[in-house]
Order: sequence, then C-alpha cells, then structure tokens
Amino acid sequence: MSHNSFGHLFRFTTWGESHGPALGVVVDGCPPGIPLTEADIQPWLDKRKPGQNRFVTQRREPDQVRILSGVFEDERLRAKFGGQVTTGTPISMLIDNVDQRSNDYSDIATLYRPGHANFSYDAKYGFHDYRGGGRASARETAARVAAGAVARKVLGEALTIRAAVIQIGSDAVDRAAWDWEETARNPFWSPDADAAARWEIDVDAARKAGSSLGAIIEVTASGAPAGWGAPVYGKLDADIAGAMMSINAVKGVEIGAGFAAAALSGESNADEIRMENGTPVFLSNNAGGVLGGISTGQDIVVRIAVKPTSSILTPRRTITTDGADATVSTKGRHDPCVGIRAAPVAEAMLACVLADHMLRHRGQTGR
Repeated sequence: MSHNSFGHLFRFTTWGESHGPALGVVVDGCPPGIPLTEADIQPWLDKRKPGQNRFVTQRREPDQVRILSGVFEDERLRAKFGGQVTTGTPISMLIDNVDQRSNDYSDIATLYRPGHANFSYDAKYGFHDYRGGGRASARETAARVAAGAVARKVLGEALTIRAAVIQIGSDAVDRAAWDWEETARNPFWSPDADAAARWEIDVDAARKAGSSLGAIIEVTASGAPAGWGAPVYGKLDADIAGAMMSINAVKGVEIGAGFAAAALSGESNADEIRMENGTPVFLSNNAGGVLGGISTGQDIVVRIAVKPTSSILTPRRTITTDGADATVSTKGRHDPCVGIRAAPVAEAMLACVLADHMLRHRGQTGR
C-alpha cells in the first residue's frame, strides 16, 4: 500500500492499523531549534481520544504519545531554548493500542459492511483487515493529530486554528449564538449551547437505536498572512480540500461561502476592499481567506461534511466475500456520530497544510 505520506516540505507519514500493537507518524521537514516535548502534543491527542463520554466510541485508549527521534537536549540548549528542541531530522512518534477487541469483528469477517471500505479494499488488494477496518479506521487519525501538534509549533502562536461542529444530522447551530469558548464546555465542540443540549437527545437516541448521525464541522485559521499558496497547481485551497477529503468519513468540503456562492450574484459574492490605517481591509469573506489559491490574510474558513458512522446495529443488506447475498449488523464499540471526534482531526490537517505552505513560501520568497 502506497500513499501514506502527506505534504511537501512539511511532510508526514502515518503507519499502523486499528487493531495492531501501535500506530504512529514520522514528521519530516520540521525546522531545527523548535521547542518540542510530549507535553506539546498530548493535549491535542486528549481532545480526540475515544471513550471520553457516552456520545463517542467506548474504546478506552489513553493515546499516550512517545517521541522516538528528532529531538535533542543538553545544557546549552536548555539555556538557549529552555529545554528539548527539534534537530531538523525526522520526528518519529508512537501511540500504543491497548484496548483492541478483535473478536468483536469475528462474526462479520466474511461480510462487507455497507458504507465501509471493506469492499473497495478487497477489490484493490485482494483482502481486507476486517478488525475495525485496519488503515481505513478512524483510529489512524490519532497519528495525524500528533503531526498537527508539531505543525502548530512550526506555525507559532500568532496563528490560531479552531474547529466547531456546526450541525449534527439536520440540526444546525444558531450563528447568532456563536461562542468559541462554548466549544470547550460541551462534548460536541458546539459553539451554541442550545444546539449542544438538543444534540445530546439526538445522539443518545441514535446510539440507543444502534444507528448513527452525520455532522458538519467548520474549522478556521486566524493569523495566516497574505501570500501563502501558489498558482496554478499549488493552490492553498486545493491542498486544504485534499487534506480534508483524506479524513475518514468526509464526503464534502467547502471553503468560504462554498456551495452557497452559486446562489449569490457577482455583487454579493465579491469581497470588497477598503484601506483602513494604511492596511487593506476586506468587507466580507466569501472567498474563505483564499483568492487565486493564495491566502489573503483573512480568516481561512473551511467546512467539511462527515457521513454517519457505517458500523451500525441495524441489519443492512450486503454480500459475503464469496458473493452470496447476506445481511450484516455490526456489533462492538462505535461512534454514534464520528463527526464529533473529527473536529480535532480537521484542525490538525489544516495546521499541517499551513505549516507546509509557510515553509514553501519561505523557500521561494525568503519571507
């Protein structure tokens, strides 16, 4: 299997399976001299890890990260940087799997789960890992979040990346009630407390019924300067879209006004510009912070649509690996709404794209 790496100058490669002994990531291209310890990475993994509440999978994984390479510390570095720093060589990180239950999947070993990658993996490779989906499992995204934590260190504190779940099922947040601080006070990453209260009822109902719900996530990067990205095939928004589509269960991406732009007039869609205190200021942000594939200095705004979890208890029609008609019902521990835990993954992937483009911009322009 190829294509397990992402990025150009800031590049990472993930490895491992859902029910293997461990998974991990190798980050290549991180500049030297950046302070980095496990404590810089662990908080982001904690936001994504399973088993935190009844609204996510009950698989109990501590997701404790270990840095195996690419960092160094001595007295001189402690005096200069305050501790351990990156060396510029590959940073390898490992996360142990400690709560696999492969027997949960023994009954469906010869059945294709509708909506899952079992069939397509089998068509390509001649077999598939039915134990949680192997590489197709959302478990793989823990490694991406670790890479995203390194990317955040590269980007620095002047750039802020935040995600919010803005819709579960057909129920969307009230944008007039938007509060970024609220996303940390409820289990849904919701910026609207009233929506979070409603979602508790909806997700509980789906979980008890053995079903699942989809979600829409909005992720925003504030503080990226104008000028990142390149025409024609190195567009920032194209790389962002590819990054988001690589996340498990994501079936749609839009940037800025996105699909809604098709219903706007040219006058309404145009982001007008004025000068204020010698600085260009945009009067709207339908472009989502990117024009011609290059950042404008506005907030970069991306939304992703995450499909309902494919592993459900409700029997669905399928076929066996031998081609016989059958029905399948998936037992085990699954997210009733996998979109909830996709929020920190979307943040991580946006961080990785922006870190890559920051280094590419610096390499081309010296700035």
